Amino acid sequence: MRMDHVSYACESDGLAATTERIATALGVDAVRGGIHPRFGTRNMIIPLTDHHYVEIVECLNHPASDKAPFGQAVKARSAAGGGWMGWCVAVEDLTPFEDRLGRSAVPGNRKFPDGQELIWQQIGIKGLIADPQVPYMLKWEGDPALHPSLARPSSVRLASLTIAGSAERVTEWLGEPVERPLDDVSVEWIAPRGTPGIMSVTFETANGQVTI
Repeated sequence: MRMDHVSYACESDGLAATTERIATALGVDAVRGGIHPRFGTRNMIIPLTDHHYVEIVECLNHPASDKAPFGQAVKARSAAGGGWMGWCVAVEDLTPFEDRLGRSAVPGNRKFPDGQELIWQQIGIKGLIADPQVPYMLKWEGDPALHPSLARPSSVRLASLTIAGSAERVTEWLGEPVERPLDDVSVEWIAPRGTPGIMSVTFETANGQVTI
């Protein structure tokens, strides 16, 4: 179990403009992601060190975005003005989460222009919608060289998260101590009785710390 990525739902001016603001703040160039046909979304990627990355994601005008929980989550966060939507933990086996949540993981995919395909299974988006402090879980499949963090060399590091919520709640959700996937990322837990979710993310960049 390890921290994989953080997701940012695009703001009212769309994916390109939102991505440009974040990439400029971090002093890097973003990488074009692609369309998630099962979810009705598309994304851009900012690779980070330590096998982490930032996903900036936008809802498409497509029926899948209304049916798929991931599309619903993106649409709701963007409708509220955009911003940090959630964080994701990569695991080797989704079975314990399927058993505990009483439902099966769903497949995800996006294709590259050269025909290669990034594929994965994920679960927990409904939990994130209900309680945005908790992560969703993902199991990567296929060629590990296609992991989004490897799309371009990067010197930007994900340093810390500020999450409105409680470590105890997220530990309960994961079924393991929350410190395990966050062993290389610092977390400040605030407002445990307030509106939950990621409040900010801090990065180490060539120009010093940047908080978004």
